[in-house]
Amino acid sequence: MRLPCKTIPAGLGAALLWAAMAQAQSPTPAPENGAFEVEQVFAGTCGFCHSDGGRAAGKGPQLMNSPRDDAFIRDRIKHGKPGAMPAFDGAFTDAQIDQMIKYIRALKPRDG
Repeated sequence: MRLPCKTIPAGLGAALLWAAMAQAQSPTPAPENGAFEVEQVFAGTCGFCHSDGGRAAGKGPQLMNSPRDDAFIRDRIKHGKPGAMPAFDGAFTDAQIDQMIKYIRALKPRDG
């Protein structure tokens, strides 16, 4: 028996959408001996929400010139924000997260 879509509670639909988005963003950790190309990883993992490589707001905030300190950014990457950003603890090492923070701090507007 097929139920009409309107019988699915709105909260369940939103939860399923969020789970699909989080799954789509889940990175595959770089191998221990592999190169960690932070710009490429950022584009493929974070760029879905942080537009233009973090230079502009998208679904998530602009990261270039962020007033947040490094500890806040590290915590947000590791633990996420319920309903807004998935947690990436275990997907990246602390050293890789440090590289991502360094990348964010170095962001400048694109020429042109």
